[in-house]
Amino acid sequence: MTVTRAGAAPRTSWLRLVLVTARPALPRLLVSAVLGAGAGAAGVGLMACAAWLISRAALHPPVLQLMVAIVAVRAFGIGRGVLRYLERLTGHDAAFRALVALRVRAYRGLAEVAPGGLAGFRRGDLAERLTADVDAVLDVLVRVVLPYAAALLVGVGSVALAGTLLPAAGLALAVALIVLAIGVPAVQAGAARRSDGRLAPLRGELATHTVDLLHGLPDLTAFGATGTHLAAAADADRRLRAAGERSAATAGLGSAAAVLVTGACVLAGLIAGAAAVRAGTISGELLAVVTLTPLAVAEAVSGLPAAAQRLAGARAALRRVAEVVDAAPPAPDPADPVPLPAGPYTLRLHDVTAGWADPAVRGLDLTLAPGRRVALAGPSGAGKSTVAALLVRFLDPQAGRVTLNGTDLRDMRGADVRRVVGLLDDRAYLFDTGIAANLRVGRPGATEAELWQALAAARLEDWVRSLPAGLDTEVGEHGMAVSGGERRRLALARLLLADPPVLVLDEPAEHLDEPTAAALTADLLDATHGRTVLLITHREADLSGVDEVIRLPGR
Repeated sequence: MTVTRAGAAPRTSWLRLVLVTARPALPRLLVSAVLGAGAGAAGVGLMACAAWLISRAALHPPVLQLMVAIVAVRAFGIGRGVLRYLERLTGHDAAFRALVALRVRAYRGLAEVAPGGLAGFRRGDLAERLTADVDAVLDVLVRVVLPYAAALLVGVGSVALAGTLLPAAGLALAVALIVLAIGVPAVQAGAARRSDGRLAPLRGELATHTVDLLHGLPDLTAFGATGTHLAAAADADRRLRAAGERSAATAGLGSAAAVLVTGACVLAGLIAGAAAVRAGTISGELLAVVTLTPLAVAEAVSGLPAAAQRLAGARAALRRVAEVVDAAPPAPDPADPVPLPAGPYTLRLHDVTAGWADPAVRGLDLTLAPGRRVALAGPSGAGKSTVAALLVRFLDPQAGRVTLNGTDLRDMRGADVRRVVGLLDDRAYLFDTGIAANLRVGRPGATEAELWQALAAARLEDWVRSLPAGLDTEVGEHGMAVSGGERRRLALARLLLADPPVLVLDEPAEHLDEPTAAALTADLLDATHGRTVLLITHREADLSGVDEVIRLPGR
């Protein structure tokens, strides 16, 4: 099994990731680009008509000669605002649809690889990838793709307009647009590649240090290591701020270059226009048009250097998302899965050798017949949890077979296998919500009566009824508001509510004292009476409630 490491080159490029997730929203993106071009064209038309109107009005002509221009100015002014609003509305709607698609794809990929394929990712860094880095698709679509599409359409139309009035002014505008749309962004993107490309990894590093400090603070304080970890977090923050400052400096230089190029274009249009007026080629009113039109065009393209810089940062962020999406699942589903066989179910391991990296178990044979209760005992590191992962198809064997009623688990979907085989491991994770919501993870549509029935089976009914909020009692982050034994019993109640015919209990009494562990184990076996059970434990003091004990040798 290959474990994906953070920083490994993803199979899916960031561009392909954007294209695939944005494909369903493509019609809306095209509409938004057209609306953006319309808003930009309305801005150019507003500037051109206003320049002609003011220049013409200065000559005091009859007011009827100005009526068309007056109406045009009003129309362009109103149309510009309406079109810009619609462009932002449709563009963000399309971008958020793409964001939803990318986030769902990332979480689906994460769900497939989480049992064993995320050893190369830190928790804080992974959270940053699934939040801030995923949001980078918004930058690509809203702040890069749409501005460039609109600027292209507006730029071509504006050059045609200026060229029709005065070829020299059209040429100057074309050169300015090429510099603004290609030259300045290329230089700015090159300068920003180092700083902006480091922003996403540095944010992930800082998030990792923060999460480690928060979750490990008691141990760090006990061992006097808080200062070292705070210094590491401070260093990551310093490097992040330095990269942000370099990014801001690059953005400022790009904005300055855009203003300089725009001013040069206006000056060139003024010089060429003045010469044309003296030569009688154009009227004085059109001189104002060819001189001021580049200002409106520059507004449509002025954001392109910043767009190129955003692309540099978004590209790095999306590569990090692609690493998660491309993480290889430890037990991939077959292309043509077979359906689940009919019950009752017999699980068998046939001469199995397996492990997450090196083999943890070798040549293991094990049979779980319907209704049998088997204990798998052995010291830590003997491969007991590896066996649990094999039975719920979190992991496939390196050699041998795991079968369900004679069908190899590798021929079935992992989700189908887990409908039959339920796992209660030593982590017993609870979500930071109420008891009822945690139980309904096992069966979302469970009634309140069914919740109480599951709690009674797990020996928790009296305790929950004694709580002031009852089923709505909050269990805290990671279930820290309840004791370790209560946390495991709640996890058992959730598993019983899911009602799988085969139960795998992996070290359910881990980290508990001996009397509590013995009582919990007895209650677990009593609550699962009549089901097929594999009890995995390193405690062999009291296994009288099982039918068979299999011992694994230590390494």
